[in-house]
Parts: sequence; C-alpha cells; structure tokens
Amino acid sequence: MALPLKYNLRNLVVRRTTTLVTALSITLTVAVFLTLMALAQGLQSSLSATGSPLNVLVMREGSQSESVSVVARNMLNTIKYLHGIARDPSGNPWVSPELIVLVNLPERAAGQSANVTVRGVTPEAPSLRPEFKIVAGRMFRPGLREVIVSRRIARRFRNCALGDKLKFAKGYWTVVGIFTAGNSAYNSEIWADVDELGQDFDRPDYSDVIVRARNAAAVAELKSEITNDRRLHLKAITELEYYATQTATAAPIRIFGIFIAILMAVGASFAAMNTMYAAVARRTREIGTLRAIGFPRSSVLIAFVIESVLIALLGGALGCLLALPVNGITTGTTNFLTFSEIAFKFQITPALMVLALAFSALMGLAGGFFPAWRASHESIVTALRSS
Repeated sequence: MALPLKYNLRNLVVRRTTTLVTALSITLTVAVFLTLMALAQGLQSSLSATGSPLNVLVMREGSQSESVSVVARNMLNTIKYLHGIARDPSGNPWVSPELIVLVNLPERAAGQSANVTVRGVTPEAPSLRPEFKIVAGRMFRPGLREVIVSRRIARRFRNCALGDKLKFAKGYWTVVGIFTAGNSAYNSEIWADVDELGQDFDRPDYSDVIVRARNAAAVAELKSEITNDRRLHLKAITELEYYATQTATAAPIRIFGIFIAILMAVGASFAAMNTMYAAVARRTREIGTLRAIGFPRSSVLIAFVIESVLIALLGGALGCLLALPVNGITTGTTNFLTFSEIAFKFQITPALMVLALAFSALMGLAGGFFPAWRASHESIVTALRSS
C-alpha cells in the first residue's frame, strides 16, 4: 500500500518556510550550472553552425587552423582549375583566396584587450557564405584601407563602429560597413581586402583558399585530389569539418561548469539532508501512526524520498527561471586553436533545462535517501510514544 502523492504535497505546503529555504539553496546551484552550460552550448553552437557542406578549405599540410596555414599565391591557379569546382554566377571558378591575421584591440571594458581575427577576402567571399549580410553601411572597396566589422565585434571593441578609424598594422583603416553572419564564427571577425591586408602585414601569400564544390561527390573528389598531389603539400577539409574540430574550445568551459556545479551540489544536498532529518524528527509520531495503520516501511521510505525530490525540483524550476535572463546575451572568449576572440551568445535550450531539472532531482535524491531510510526504520512503539 503506497502513500498518496497529496500527502507529500500537503506536507510541503504546511512546512512552506522550510521547503522554500531548502529549495533556494538548490536554486542557486541549478542557476550557476545552467548558466555555465549555456555558455558552453552557445560557443559550441556558434562553431558547429559555421560553414557549408560544399565549401572546402585548402590549407597547408599539417596546419590545424587557418591562422598558421600558408598557401603560396602561385598555387591559386592550380587550385582554381581542379576538377569538381563549381562556377559562380559570372561563370568563373567559385574560389576565394583568403588571409588571416590577428590584431590586438581594446575592449569597451576599460583596461582589457583581446586578439581579433582580421580576414582578408576577395569580392567572391560573401557569396560563399549565404548567411553573410551587410546590415549597416556598405562593402569595402578593393585596394582601399577599408574594413567591414561584424556587429558583435562592433559592440565589444572600441573604434569598431561605423565610420570609426581602426588602427592596426601600418596605419588606420576606415570602418565602412557592419555585417552579420547568422550564428556562425564569422560573427567574430573583421573583413578587409586580401591584397591590401597582405601588403600592410608583409604577407605575400594566402592563409588558405576556400572553394565551392559542384556537389557532394565532387567534395570527396577534391579532397582526394588535393591531399594526394605531392607537388602541392596541401590538405583539403570541408568547412563544416574544420569548425567542428574547434568545438573542443567549449570542452574546458563545460568541464569547469560541471566541476563547480558538483561542489555546489554537495552543499545543496547536505542542506536537503538536514531539512529532511529535521522533518523526520518533527514527524516521528506521524510516522509511527502510518506504520501502525498498515503502511509498510517501503511506502514510508518512498514517500520521504519523493518529498525531498519535490523540494529539489521546485528549486530546480526556480533556478531555471533565475538563469533565463542570460539567454541571448552576447559574450566572448578565446578560441584555444586560433588564440583569437570568438563572440557568441548564451544559449539555454530545452534540453539544457531538462538536464538542470534532472540535476536538481539527483540532489534531492542524494539529500533525502538517508533521512527517508531512518524514517522507514523507526520502531512503531517508540515512534508512537514520542512527544
């Protein structure tokens, strides 16, 4: 014979002050856990959402990132006319030679700075990124010291607003446009003319070349042809594969979040345990009465565990509500592969909220089991004689 759930709910209402105080300790733990997981989720989503399955990056053999890759300019014509490359709307090979440099810029927060990726591109580059869109100003003009800046970078760094003069390399560059690129990693970049940028940094070669394959079969063909040509000493990887390898940047944040959450969860579980032990002490005669009228030990055990889990779930739900305001807030961190700033948004997903609630239920289970075991093993006679 099982105790009805309304027995637990009435006890929580009757002892609402104790219930709320215990729930709040779990609330803070869940809020911190969910915020840190949202940070990792936003970073991972930003990287995994970057790229097209038909875009292939051609880089130096052995390079782990664009910033350390070098592709000689004289290789561009060889790459352009490989089999399987699509044609752009003008009928030319759909390729974009690009140059990556890092510049250190001051953040809007006083006294802080970070490395930002400046990507030298050709006019073909935007067409290879369908998510790219100019939202203010215009595209830079080739041959001039002009740049366009992603909206997230413009908000986070000084001198990056439309019309500002941005100083790096050998002089000043005028910000003539602000762009967005969906939820991709390109939202953390500044774009300039590839030739002008190369001259300013004394970089005669490219970092990589992005090509558009005709179809999925051509992607495999291009990768095989480029990788196996020993004259080139280059490798080919799809854009999706390249950015997928960078999602490892989110792992340290996720591990740190779990570590902090576990430390806080231990404290929250002890708070739940103390609450349930106090509840058992106050309700000794009640427990004896339940046993005397026929409820077995297992029913008492389950009832007190359920009560603890319900308190924890209440705290978990409040923790989710407390963390929700951070959803969508833009922040940034260092990409450990490129050592540059990557801007992204906190992302609280339904799956993360379910995980947070499961985490809170686990705390309630851990904190409530031993008091519930004690309650279920109270002697009936001793319990009924208690004052």
